[in-house]
Amino acid sequence: MMNRLRLTPIYGDDDMITHVIGIQFFTEADIDLGPVPGTSIKESAKSSDRFRSYLSAFRPAVLLGERNICRGVCGMLQLSDEVLALKILSKLAPRDIASIGSVCRRLYDLSKNEDLWRMVCQNAWGSETTRVLEAVPGAKRLGWGRLARELTTLEAATWRKVTVGGSVEPSRCNFSACAVGNRVVLFGGEGVNMQPMNDTFVLDLNASNPEWQHVQVSSPPPGRWGHTLSCVNGSHLVVFGGCGRQGLLNDVFVLDLDAKPPTWREISGLAPPLPRSWHSSCTLDGTKLIVSGGCADSGVLLSDTFLLDLSMEKPIWREIPVAWKPPSRLGHTLSVYGGRKILMFGGLAKSGPLRFRSSDVFTMDLSEDEPCWRCVTGSGMPGAGNPGGMAPPPRLDHVAVSLPGGRILIFGGSVAGLHSASQLYLLDPTDEKPTWRILNVPGRPPRFAWGHSTCVVGGTRAIVLGGQTGEEWMLSELHELSLANSVI
Repeated sequence: MMNRLRLTPIYGDDDMITHVIGIQFFTEADIDLGPVPGTSIKESAKSSDRFRSYLSAFRPAVLLGERNICRGVCGMLQLSDEVLALKILSKLAPRDIASIGSVCRRLYDLSKNEDLWRMVCQNAWGSETTRVLEAVPGAKRLGWGRLARELTTLEAATWRKVTVGGSVEPSRCNFSACAVGNRVVLFGGEGVNMQPMNDTFVLDLNASNPEWQHVQVSSPPPGRWGHTLSCVNGSHLVVFGGCGRQGLLNDVFVLDLDAKPPTWREISGLAPPLPRSWHSSCTLDGTKLIVSGGCADSGVLLSDTFLLDLSMEKPIWREIPVAWKPPSRLGHTLSVYGGRKILMFGGLAKSGPLRFRSSDVFTMDLSEDEPCWRCVTGSGMPGAGNPGGMAPPPRLDHVAVSLPGGRILIFGGSVAGLHSASQLYLLDPTDEKPTWRILNVPGRPPRFAWGHSTCVVGGTRAIVLGGQTGEEWMLSELHELSLANSVI
């Protein structure tokens, strides 16, 4: 049997929580408890002896006055600690491990094991996310159990303002940035008089005094703005599209940041998408670039989705065929969650002859034989739902941050009316009924929350660069959203 503890809040007439009901769910589980590799008969005998001595304290009598009365032994507890940890507990979600520790002293002791917590995090979040989190400074001191709790509950999330040295000159806007480990890389942008830029800057956040460094690279791409910059294969950066001196672009350039010297290399992908700017992109499996939507010539909005496998010797662009597409748009975001699923949010979307800011959510599972777009929420869309909670106001040019476990954090952008663009919204698309919730975070959030670029560093920090202050674009002052604040 497997069990799960669910806590359900009960609300009063004034929408305040008055009670919390705890419900324990029991379900049958078909679990292979076969022999564990490396386990010897002698070890099993020792484990059995330890278990018998452990039980002897409970068998003799019923303890009067105690809340729990033990008259027998659960069959699962006759398994060795190793089998319990590897075959059962490691398959549970982080929240379930935290609650199962309240069952008995033995499970409580197991639930404090750091090796078990690492396996739980790896199974829940994937090996790539776990590897990134392991490299975060201070992660060992924090421990996997506490890291899992803070990234699950976001109880330690906080904003802080960071002043860095160096400079990004000439000044610019509409650049793109992404994270390579604990480094932030900035490329291109729009300079004075709409001048397209093609220089590269790096900010090492591991340094004791971080400062912007202009990186001298060979064979830089043509200058551009409104492009995308993504990270693949660890230290490789890939640039796609944007608006250059001669108009819109659809070229691809790759840079190995750790090479000596760093050199941009053009990838001549066959059958490329239409030239575009203000599109959205993300990377899959560390090797595949996905591009969606954007603005083509004459201001035409696009609704296509293309994939380029950069691990191939001669990469070929492939449009993902779907029976139905979300309305064409620009200024939206693409996020990867759950391994090979992507989520599209917001943007300036076409509606008949008009264009409106959007708060629609669409998902696609690229592990399916025939991937298709599904509408999680959207007015008048096929399969549209209405998730509970307070949905973000419609917006474009915002930021979407993928969190461990598949949740998506929405922040900033161009929002109509008096809504605060610095408000954080959280959505878990893996839920049976996805629900938006507002995340109230203490600290100093950015005052201006549009026209910025944001990237996730080390899996626990979202770094906000730039943002229009009305007169200039500030890159010497960053804002950092720490998701596990005690790591820093």
